[in-house]
Amino acid sequence: MSIMKKIILMITMVSVFTISSCKKGFLDVNTDPNNPTETTPNFLLPSIISNSLVMQAFESYQMTGLFTQNIGRRGAPNSGVEQFFLAPNVRPFQDTYQIVGTNIPPMIQIAQNEGSAYYVGAGKVMFGMILAHATDLLGDIPYTEAFQPALTISPKYDKQEEIYAVVDKLLDEGIAEFQKPATQNTRPFYITAPSISGDILYKGVTATWIKFAYALKARQANHLTKKANYDPNLVLSYIDKAISSNAEDAQLQYQLVTSTVLNSTNVFGATRTNMAAITYGRFFIEMLNGKNLLGNEALPDDPRLPIMATVASTGTQPGANNAQAIPVTAPSDFYSSWYANDIGVYPVVTNAEVRFIEAEAAFRAGAATKERAFTAYKAGITAHMDKIGVAVPARNAYLASAAVAQSAAALTLKNIMEQKYIALFMNPESWADMRRLDYSQDIYTGLYYPTGANPNAKGGYPRRTLYPLTEIQLNPAEVEKQGGNAQDYFLLPLWWNVQ
Repeated sequence: MSIMKKIILMITMVSVFTISSCKKGFLDVNTDPNNPTETTPNFLLPSIISNSLVMQAFESYQMTGLFTQNIGRRGAPNSGVEQFFLAPNVRPFQDTYQIVGTNIPPMIQIAQNEGSAYYVGAGKVMFGMILAHATDLLGDIPYTEAFQPALTISPKYDKQEEIYAVVDKLLDEGIAEFQKPATQNTRPFYITAPSISGDILYKGVTATWIKFAYALKARQANHLTKKANYDPNLVLSYIDKAISSNAEDAQLQYQLVTSTVLNSTNVFGATRTNMAAITYGRFFIEMLNGKNLLGNEALPDDPRLPIMATVASTGTQPGANNAQAIPVTAPSDFYSSWYANDIGVYPVVTNAEVRFIEAEAAFRAGAATKERAFTAYKAGITAHMDKIGVAVPARNAYLASAAVAQSAAALTLKNIMEQKYIALFMNPESWADMRRLDYSQDIYTGLYYPTGANPNAKGGYPRRTLYPLTEIQLNPAEVEKQGGNAQDYFLLPLWWNVQ
């Protein structure tokens, strides 16, 4: 018998012995105890929450923050996003349909099966939030045929109006789940031992989740200011049940990197280096340094300037290399910002935003609610200043200055929206505001038009982002239905932006 035959025989005999003597043990060879095939809702929810929030930070520095001129590039003009040269955009689809969305329906189903109502509620609210975010960037998006890869890889796009109805329904269903008694939630909603899992957003406080959901309902309802069915009093009814203090802000808490937690520091922070080529937009700086707020060059500096930027920051105009005081080889001045703290927070839905939504809705509701609008406007400024650490004397001096309306009679929509623009720094929601107000120079006085702008923009500003290359290649019929292959497609207003 050759050596090779002996080796084969030995292997065969060992295999037969293994199968016959311990069949279960043989089958378990392919089961990795460190890579389970089943899970529970408390292990799915943290990823759903964190990725739902952080996706907005990524999209802000890559797109929306450039559109709103919160930021700009330090380098020479490069035919980039700030000049309206848009490319197929993978992030909203990847984040919505892969990184986050694929985990939400399974988590909801598992939670329903085991009787964990609060996990169902969290799944519904987060689902509503990510769909709202995606549709407000893109317009029509897949939903009814989405998340079913076995059925189709080219799902139909649901109309944005229908997505808005879905979002509102999901939020209502989430609220209903959170209103159930604790006896209908079999699994603890927030767990700290042996490791933290479950509700990392509000640490198991279901009442705050309900307020968060109502804040989202108010935000979405207030987008409809151009629609015939816009109802400012409905918005105010949601506000009455929504986030009402900074302690209730929906925000992502960044943390130190560990052996098991990677890329957990601030997306905007120096450690991640995403902002190395970025400085502030000149328009944003001029909202803070007194040169352009209310179109008035004589106003005092905003006390938030040295916290959100530096007193030396000048900003750059889009497409123009105007930040010469900050050489591209030097660290960006952006890293001085409160928003760039490596172990800081990224605010997504805040008390300040809710107060400004309240101010706008009350302002639009008419004379009977002007005092409410004025009170909410001042509360929004106060909430934002308190959040980022403005000293109380400086805050109060600013509130009493010419930079702030001093009575309900003097309050204008411009007052409200300029202060909301400052408070929503690097939040994609700020771009929704600019679009529904048509980038109005009456509101956003002095907003710059890019040097070297895309000629297909025809003097206009972007109204939507583009679908990703995967959709163009794998779902071309639906993209074509949207007109998504047109050179000027990014100028097409969203459903809520058409009267």
